[in-house]
Amino acid sequence: MEPSLRYLFTTSQKFLFQPRIRLLLPSLLYITTKSATYSTICQAEVVEEVTEEEDCITDRLQNSSEVFKKWGCSENDISKIFTRRPSLRNADIVSLQSKLNILSGLGLNSSDLVKIINCRPRFLSSRINSCFDERLDYLTKLFGSREMLCKAIVRNPSFLTYDLHNMVKPTVALYEQLGVSRENLIPMLLSRPTLIPRTSLNDQKMEYIRRTGVSKDSKMYKYVVSLIAISRLETIIEKVANLEKFGISEDEVWALFGRSPLLLTLSVDKVQRNMTFVVGTMKMPASVILQQPFFLFNNLEAVLKPRFLLAAKIQDMGLSLEIRGHAAMLRALRMSEKRFLKVFVHSHPQDVADELMDVYRNAKCIKRLAVNSKKNIHKGFPF
Repeated sequence: MEPSLRYLFTTSQKFLFQPRIRLLLPSLLYITTKSATYSTICQAEVVEEVTEEEDCITDRLQNSSEVFKKWGCSENDISKIFTRRPSLRNADIVSLQSKLNILSGLGLNSSDLVKIINCRPRFLSSRINSCFDERLDYLTKLFGSREMLCKAIVRNPSFLTYDLHNMVKPTVALYEQLGVSRENLIPMLLSRPTLIPRTSLNDQKMEYIRRTGVSKDSKMYKYVVSLIAISRLETIIEKVANLEKFGISEDEVWALFGRSPLLLTLSVDKVQRNMTFVVGTMKMPASVILQQPFFLFNNLEAVLKPRFLLAAKIQDMGLSLEIRGHAAMLRALRMSEKRFLKVFVHSHPQDVADELMDVYRNAKCIKRLAVNSKKNIHKGFPF
């Protein structure tokens, strides 16, 4: 009993053995002893229950695969996730569960997670819970709704990892300062996932935007500003020079970019091959692209070359439905595949249609010279 008394009482012995206290000591000892005994048993039971509960959770979730299953992922989903990011097999269960809870709180499901991991394999290794509440509040207001935010995250998971104060907010403010409203900025953020980290503007880029002649009220303005902002300066100069080689002036090139900003997304190689075919083989003036930029967007091997060769075959056979003149050729090139075949192939008698179809198929099978041995030189971001 003495050890219990020394443990429970911190007062001095002199106080305990005063005349008034000495009379109460037996009852005090009795009450204290029973309380101490009862309290000790309770604490032991609580500790034992907590330990058993933790062991139970550990038994249920022995590895990351079990965590994904509990979260709602199918075996196929888990296989895709582990294939894209094998190190997740050995991920910390507690940390993984915490991050998955954050994603489910946003409204994302297992199929969304597969897309996210496929896009950003290291996503679940990032600190997505850093200043999460502030980030969530800002991004929800930016995109207008939680549904639109989820769509943006699936498209670009890095929205949950970008530096909110030094990257996201300054970039959004920059576009607003240039006259791109948040309403117009949202489609750009969805279509150009690298817009946040790649945006950079200087005096020369601002001059390029001005030279396009696009006003802030134009529907093309947001495309012009965002594409020039995320493009490297040397790449822009190279693309302008590429069109100048065919006799188009620099002012005409910038006016063309203003009318069709997505030309800035095409590679120098694609534009050069299409222009060479249009000018050299089809015998059209280079200026035709100023009014008909689709010549540069169309696939050379799948559209331009096969349809041009079919038009030449129809003319050689002296058929009634000839594709003569630039206007007729432009109309034929702009048709959908189904309509083109209906008008210029299937409208003929069966034997003629079969012969024309063979020519068309063979033309589509022609590959670029040494295309299989071509070495891809990666320069990083394509724009």
